[in-house]
Amino acid sequence: MTPGVRRGLPRVPGGEPWPPARAGGSADAVGVALRRGLPRTPGGEPWPAAGFAPASVAVPAGAPVDVPVDEPAPVAPAPEAAPAAHEPAPVPIPAPRRMGRGGRAVIGLAVLLAVGGLVVLVARWLVSLDAVERFLETYPGTYPLPEGAPVGIPAWLSWQHFFNVFLLVLIVRTGLEVRLQQRPEAHWARRADPASRISLSSWTHQALDVLWVANGALYIVLLLATGQWMRIVPTSWSVFPNALSTALQYASLDWPAHDSWAYYNALQQLAYFVTVFIAAPLAIVTGVRMSIYWRGGPRGDRVYPKSVARALHFPVMVYFVAFVVGHVGLVLLTGARENLEHMYAASDAGGWLGVGIFLVSLGVIAGAVAALRPLLIAPVAGRFGSVSGR
Repeated sequence: MTPGVRRGLPRVPGGEPWPPARAGGSADAVGVALRRGLPRTPGGEPWPAAGFAPASVAVPAGAPVDVPVDEPAPVAPAPEAAPAAHEPAPVPIPAPRRMGRGGRAVIGLAVLLAVGGLVVLVARWLVSLDAVERFLETYPGTYPLPEGAPVGIPAWLSWQHFFNVFLLVLIVRTGLEVRLQQRPEAHWARRADPASRISLSSWTHQALDVLWVANGALYIVLLLATGQWMRIVPTSWSVFPNALSTALQYASLDWPAHDSWAYYNALQQLAYFVTVFIAAPLAIVTGVRMSIYWRGGPRGDRVYPKSVARALHFPVMVYFVAFVVGHVGLVLLTGARENLEHMYAASDAGGWLGVGIFLVSLGVIAGAVAALRPLLIAPVAGRFGSVSGR
């Protein structure tokens, strides 16, 4: 008896195992012998056991093979898993949109207008009170200057004023660039000390500082020599209540009486004094500590750390910006033509020359700001050191 053929899985789903069952038979009935392979256990018999394939599947040698290939059963796509009844479907969260500079500027302007309106309302309510009204009568905002105080604004003061504004705008412009710049386009170094390399913007800032200090020193000398210091240096303690009175009058939009050709009111006097004799020296001593001109050595570094100078220098710059904005705003609001004639034309004639000079000066300052580019600054800086790229 020939052993039966081992049957496997069906060729089609639900069909009979393959190959068909054969109880046995002679060699003629079974056809070709099964091909045997390696044993399943070491030292065992080859697998499968000796036997013959059914005659119905035997293929004579040399005969063409035409074995039908069964089509695979179609596989239905797996249904998407439905969320559990207790779990809500995830909701996509939109990415947050950042507000641009324009939007922040609009919001900042709206806040300033709202705060300004509130200040005006509070000030107008205060000046309507009897006690505050008596205070304004006692301290109108000015007090007598010392005997011999000069009257009028000399021509040298007009030019000093222009140079100071011109340099201050450029200093603020380059100072902000130094503070915000991450990858400078060019660098500058002393030829004798290549390790002293700084950004070209920093060199420009410090060079402008030197010119500003020189202009300020000349201003102080002329201020003391001509007696003009009496216009901006307080000479009476009454300057403080008069300054408060002036601030209330400005805030209530009831401008105080003034004559900048002959005197400054108490608030102006205090502001000019703080700017010239406190803020300017503080800007100089903090700027020198952070500059290439510092020669303090290790002991000086311990006494005057660079971090202290850096912490003070930027707030001083903010003060200068606030002072300029407030000063220019009041000049234009409290009689632009008269004030500009006094300061820029050094005249009390009431003409338009001062306005013309002021407009020309704005054009010069704008052109200088536009010219602060490495392409134009590098040749000048190259005369004082070595300029290199990144």
